[in-house]
Amino acid sequence: MDDRHDPRPARRLPARVYWVRRLVVLGLPLLLVGILVGWLVGRGGGTPVATGSPTSTPTGSAPATPTDAGTTDAPDGGVEDCADPALIVAIEPTAGAFGAGEEPTFEVTLTNTGADPCLVDAGEAARTIVVTSGDDRVWSNRDCLGEDVPERTLLLAGDQSDVTTFTWTRVRSAEGCPDGLPEPGAGSYAIGLEVQGVEAPGATFGLG
Repeated sequence: MDDRHDPRPARRLPARVYWVRRLVVLGLPLLLVGILVGWLVGRGGGTPVATGSPTSTPTGSAPATPTDAGTTDAPDGGVEDCADPALIVAIEPTAGAFGAGEEPTFEVTLTNTGADPCLVDAGEAARTIVVTSGDDRVWSNRDCLGEDVPERTLLLAGDQSDVTTFTWTRVRSAEGCPDGLPEPGAGSYAIGLEVQGVEAPGATFGLG
C-alpha cells in the first residue's frame, strides 16, 4: 500500500460559485419573509379597520311625564268616571307663607276612596283653580286658558291617589285675559280647586 500523500493542492473554486452560495443563503430567508408578509396582508385586506373616536347618533325625545304611584293610562271604556263621594280632591300650600318674589307652590291630591277603579280627568282644561284675597278674585287658571291644552286622564284604582305639584306664577288675571293688571301685593290669600264637580276644602297662605 502506498501511504504517500498527493503533494498537489486542492483546486480553488471560482469566485462566482461563492457569490451564488452567499446569495442563496441570504436570499432564502428574505423570500420566506416576503411570502409571509404577502399572506398576512391578503388576509387583512378584506375588512377595513375603523380608527378614531366612535360617533353616537343622537335620539330626539320629548321630556317624559312621570306616572304617579296608583295611576295608569285610562282604557277606552268599561270604567266609570270618579265622582263624589268616592273622589276626594285636596290642594295644600307647600308652605304657610311665601316671601317677596317667591312663586307659591301647592300639592294637588286626587284620591279614589271607592273599591272599584274609576276615571278622572286631571288636565288643566278640566279643573278650576281660583286664588282670592277676601272678596277680591285675584287669579284663575280658566281666565287665560289656551286652546291646545293637553289632557291628563287617569285611571285610579280603589283607595289610591294621584299627587302633583301646582305653581302659581304670582300674577293677577281676569275673564278675557286682559293685559296690564296690577301684581298681587303682600297679604293673606286663599286657593280653591274643583275637579270633575268635586270641590277641595279651601286652603290659606300668605304672600310677603
